[in-house]
Amino acid sequence: MILSYDLADYDYHLPQELIAQTPSPRRDHSRLFTVNRLDGSFSHRRFFDLPQLLLPGDLLVVNNTRVVPARLFGHKETGGRVEVLVLEHPPPGTHDRAERLCLLKASRRPRPGIILFLDRGVSGEITEVFGRGLVRVRFTGGEDIDRLIDERGCLPLPPYIKRGNDPGLERLDRKRYQTVYAANRGAVAAPTAGLHFTRDLLRRLENRAVGVVSLTLHVGYDTFRPVKSRDIREHRLGHEHYAISPETADRIQTVRQAGGRIIAVGTTSVRALEGAAASEGGIAPGEGKTDLLITPGFVFRIVDGLITNFHLPKSSLLFLVAAFAGLDLIKRAYEEAVQRRYRFYSYGDAMLIL
Repeated sequence: MILSYDLADYDYHLPQELIAQTPSPRRDHSRLFTVNRLDGSFSHRRFFDLPQLLLPGDLLVVNNTRVVPARLFGHKETGGRVEVLVLEHPPPGTHDRAERLCLLKASRRPRPGIILFLDRGVSGEITEVFGRGLVRVRFTGGEDIDRLIDERGCLPLPPYIKRGNDPGLERLDRKRYQTVYAANRGAVAAPTAGLHFTRDLLRRLENRAVGVVSLTLHVGYDTFRPVKSRDIREHRLGHEHYAISPETADRIQTVRQAGGRIIAVGTTSVRALEGAAASEGGIAPGEGKTDLLITPGFVFRIVDGLITNFHLPKSSLLFLVAAFAGLDLIKRAYEEAVQRRYRFYSYGDAMLIL
C-alpha cells in the first residue's frame, strides 16, 4: 500500500461533464462501483443491489444530520449585495441565540459595526471579523432568524453545482439534497453517501438482517475548503459536532463481538466513529467535537467497510478513502470510473469498499 503524503499524488483528471448537476431520477437507481480491498477487483452494479452485496449480521452506520437552508441574501447600508451563510444553529433555549457565526460574501471586506439588511425586517450587525469571510453577526428585528432561515433560506449547495433562477431546481434540491432519514438540523452540506437510500431499500436491508443505526455529525463549511499544504498531514479541519447515542454504541459493540462488519455510510460517519473509538476497540457514546484528519497510515479501529461518493481531487475526503483502501487501488478505481462515465461528487454515483 502506497503511503504518500504529497498533495500532488491525490490529483486526477475529471472531465467537467462528469460532475453531476442533478441527482439520478430515483435515489437508489444511481450506479454503484464496488471495490474489493483484498484482491483489488472491481464490479459495477446499481445502488438498489446493495442488500445482495452485504451479509446478514452486517451493520450500516448512517449520519442523520439535516442540512439547514441557511443561505440568506440581503444588502448593506450602502446598497451592496451580500450573501450570508449562517453556520451555527443552537437548539431552542440556548443562551443568546441571536448571535451566530456566519460566512459572508460581499464586494468589500467586512468590518465590525456594519449592518446587514435581510428579508422580513431582519437585520444583522457584524460584531466580530475573523478572516476568510468568517464573521459573527447579531440578528435583530423582524421575525426570529431561524424562522427566516426555514421559510426563506436557500440550501448551501457545493460550488460545483451550478444553479440559475430555476424554481424547479430549487424545489428539487430541497427534497433531494437531504437524506430520507435526516433528523437533526445543523449541517451546511449533506452527507452525500446517504442520498442514495430510499425507505424501501432500508426495509430490504432489514429483511436481509442487515442492521442500520444512526449517529449525528454536522458537516461544517470546512468540507469545501481547499487543501493548501503540500504535505497533506499539515492540513487542518474545522471542528464538527457529533453525537453517538448509547444505543448505537451498544449495537456496534454487539455486532463486532458477533463477527459482523461495521459499514460506515459516508466519510462523516467514519470520522465520528473513529474519533469516538475507545482504546479497546469499542465506541464511547456521547457528544463532542472532532477535527480528525484521516490520511494513509491511519489505523481504523471500528470501520470494516465504506459507502461513499466520488470525491474532489486533492480533498481531505479523498485522503480518507485512500487511507481506507490504499492510494494505488483508489487511483485505479477512479481512473476506471472516469472511463466508464460514472457521475461524480455530491449528486453523483456511489462506491462500496469492502
